[in-house]
Amino acid sequence: MCGLCGEMNFDGAPASASRVERMTDAMAPRGPNGAGIVTRGPVGLGHRRLKIIDLSEKAAQPFVDTGLGLTIAFNGCIYNYEELRRDLQARGHVFASTGDTEVILKAWAEWGADAIRKLHGMFAFAIHERDSGRVILVRDRFGIKPLYLAETAKSLRFASTLPALLAAGDVETDIDPVALHHYMTWHAVVPAPRTILKGVRKLPAATIRVIEPDGSHSDTTYWKPVFERSEEDMRRSAEDWRDMVLDALRLSVDRRMVADVPVGVLLSGGVDSSMIVGLLAEAGQKGLTTFSIGFEEAHGEKGDEFVYSDLIAKHFGTKHNKIFIKSSEMMENLPHAIAAMSEPMVSYDNIGFFLLSREVSRHIKVVQSGQGADEVFGGYHWYPPMQGAADPVSAYRDAFFDRTHEQLATHLQPHAMANRDESLAFVEAHFAQAGADDPVDKALRLDTNVMLVDDPVKRVDNMTMAWGLEARVPFLDHELVELAGRIPAQFKLDQGGKGVLKEAARKVVPADVIDRPKGYFPVPALKYIQGPYLDMVRDALTNDKARARGLFRQSYLDALFANPTEHITRLRGSELWQVAILEMWLQSQGV
Repeated sequence: MCGLCGEMNFDGAPASASRVERMTDAMAPRGPNGAGIVTRGPVGLGHRRLKIIDLSEKAAQPFVDTGLGLTIAFNGCIYNYEELRRDLQARGHVFASTGDTEVILKAWAEWGADAIRKLHGMFAFAIHERDSGRVILVRDRFGIKPLYLAETAKSLRFASTLPALLAAGDVETDIDPVALHHYMTWHAVVPAPRTILKGVRKLPAATIRVIEPDGSHSDTTYWKPVFERSEEDMRRSAEDWRDMVLDALRLSVDRRMVADVPVGVLLSGGVDSSMIVGLLAEAGQKGLTTFSIGFEEAHGEKGDEFVYSDLIAKHFGTKHNKIFIKSSEMMENLPHAIAAMSEPMVSYDNIGFFLLSREVSRHIKVVQSGQGADEVFGGYHWYPPMQGAADPVSAYRDAFFDRTHEQLATHLQPHAMANRDESLAFVEAHFAQAGADDPVDKALRLDTNVMLVDDPVKRVDNMTMAWGLEARVPFLDHELVELAGRIPAQFKLDQGGKGVLKEAARKVVPADVIDRPKGYFPVPALKYIQGPYLDMVRDALTNDKARARGLFRQSYLDALFANPTEHITRLRGSELWQVAILEMWLQSQGV
């Protein structure tokens, strides 16, 4: 796990080593174990390294293979790299290192774009072909690893974080009204390729972009989740699906133990992370280290779920670490967590993952985490209303959107308002695509392709990498997701959601964890904004920088300040926190 960046000039001008260095330095927390820069003519690559596989300097990056004429900067982990390495060696390739980075390079030389489909893992990388002058940018199937782009008529810069691009300079930082519409409507989700800034875009997940020396490019989408079922699939019983899911998840968890350093688990106490612990214990893992976090209660709402994480830790005999964060400590660290975001994100999980990652990174450098199970197996409350819906788009909007287009017009200043209901149009277009006929499948496909990428997955990457911690997500193994796509919706929606996964879990973990009420990462102080938190957000939204930007109508802000607890979205979020986090993020980035 690392950070990568680079520059490509389309007019033949030499790449600026100083700009690449500024981008590389801005990503130092992602890779505390080493840094490197390679420039060749109009192309420069930079890298920050976190040593997880092949801890020697032979695997330092950017990695150059002079014989093949290829240079790579890579962020992520390829779980099947040893298998691919053996195949490539049989084909005559000779390796200088024992890590996964060189495997990607040799695989590209051997198979070209077909190599990407052979990779099991999470990855974003840039390859420079010396002889053709081309640059190839690739992002994994679920966008677990980020890749941001800033392009002008004469150049392209790219980096693992948006702030790294800002560090290089010459980025248009005006607010994108379409992205703002998504942010305010879709719980801060801004679908690729947009970001909140007009001058920054992001490479979509599952994309290979080949950029020619003159700046022209072509994109290939190499993977999509499919929600189609064979006749045999339709005949399968709930028990058949349960067993198939359990086998696939066993393989996925096992794959993510590949490392030359110890691997732990972030244990929330929910069924997803508990299953990971249980499957690792089942596989014979001894002395597994687990971590959970809790916060002070507020407005009568409890701030931890230790009772469930304690239960799992005791049942499987893990080395469990409970981290309790006082409100004063959270307040002190909020600005740092916001600065660590590559894009503004409203979920309260952010500060939780930020502080949890800080503590975990003091013990180990790799963890497995339970993100993705709700989107893949139908765990959210908005899926049941989709079942049999005559108007799936309206059903999704009514369950998920934070506000209507008409309401948004009363919240934003006219200059910041998009001309049409961009968020609804996006959902309509996505639902209209072929390959998912059932309304529930349409919602699951949208959430797997879009919401998952630009909310929970991005959150985990940003907050863990702020402390040089690598997080692996076994529920996003693409073979497991492909299997889940074939499961009829009713088996997923059983038992209040994730029915088939819960049945698989009964083979592994105690029923008390499975049959508990669905929990969320509780940070009540940020939902019920009072006292010093209210002072903090009021200052951010009324200072000179916020007034100059003028995104929100004063009447709307006054209503939020007057009674924050009355303005809670459908997804249990604070409207005040949503608008405040955007402004605080912009100010933290100097925008």
